Amino acid sequence: MNGVKAKALGCLYQQLKSLRSPARPCSLAACSRKNRNAALHPLWQSPLTIPGGTRQSPINIQWRDSVYDPFLKPLKISYDPTTCLHIWNNGYSFLVEFDDSTDRSIIVGGPLENQYRLKQFHFHWGAINDWGSEHTVDSKFYPAELHLVHWNAVEYPSFEEAVMEGNGLAVIGVFLKLGARHEGLQTLVDALPAVKHKDTVIEFDVFDPSCLLPSCPDYWTYAGSLTTPPLTESVTWIIKKKPIEVDEDQLEAFRMLLFTSDGEEEKRMVDNFRPLQPLMDRTVRSSFQVRHLLDTEAQPQGHAEQVRP
Repeated sequence: MNGVKAKALGCLYQQLKSLRSPARPCSLAACSRKNRNAALHPLWQSPLTIPGGTRQSPINIQWRDSVYDPFLKPLKISYDPTTCLHIWNNGYSFLVEFDDSTDRSIIVGGPLENQYRLKQFHFHWGAINDWGSEHTVDSKFYPAELHLVHWNAVEYPSFEEAVMEGNGLAVIGVFLKLGARHEGLQTLVDALPAVKHKDTVIEFDVFDPSCLLPSCPDYWTYAGSLTTPPLTESVTWIIKKKPIEVDEDQLEAFRMLLFTSDGEEEKRMVDNFRPLQPLMDRTVRSSFQVRHLLDTEAQPQGHAEQVRP
C-alpha cells in the first residue's frame, strides 16, 4: 500500500510541476553573456593571467562612471595608404600589416604624449551577432571590434621593445554594428577568401584604414593591456564612442575564415575574443561630456576633435 501511495504522490507531483508557470527567461544581456562565455576560444578556457596584473584588457566601459577630461587633446590621424603591405591569417584573426619603418602612418595627440606608428590592424568577432566585441559599453556587446595597433617609435627602437613598456603601444578600438554595407571595408572583405587558412599571406597594398573610423571624434581612453598573449600592460586604449555600420554579408565573410591550416580539420574562425577583465582601480576618461546617458548615438558636447591632414 505504501508503494502504491508513493507512486501516486510521484505522479501528482509531476502533474503539479507541469502546471507551474514557466521559469522566467534571463534578460537579453545576461543570456548573451552566458552564451558568449560558453563560446570561448580554447586559448581562454583555462586561467591565463599576468601575475600581479592591474591593467588588463578588455573591460566593460560604464558610461556613467567615465570621467570627462577637458585636457584631452585632439586626436590627429595621418595614414599613408601606400604603407599597407599584406594580409596574414595568423590562426587567431587576420592582420593587415603596414610598413612601420618610417613615420608615414601615424597618430598623435588625444591622450598620447608621443607620436605612434601604425603597425597593423585586425578584428575580433563572434559566431553570431549577439556578441563578438572584446570591450563592451554598459554591458552591451557588438558583433565585432576593430583594433588599430600603433607603437611608440619616439621612445623605443622597435615594436618588439615597445610591447614590453607601459607607454609602448596605442590601440584605437572601433565597434562594428549591423547596418548598411560599408564600402571601405568591402575592399578588404573581397580579399579574405585568399587567406582562408592559417598562415596564408597575400599582398594588399594601397589601403587607407582611416576609412574604417567613425566620423564622430568622441572616445574613451584608459590604461590597459594586449588582449592576446603576451598580454603585456603596455597599451593606451582609445575606444571610439560611435560604432561603424557593416552588413550581414561582410560579417559572414569574417566567419568563413579558418583557425586551421590547409589539410587540417576545418575549424571556423569565430569567437576570437578575450573575456572581460576587472577594471580594478583604473579610471576611464572621456573626450566628451555626458548629457544623455542612454543615448550612445547623441553628440555630447566636448572639445576633442579628430583631425586628418
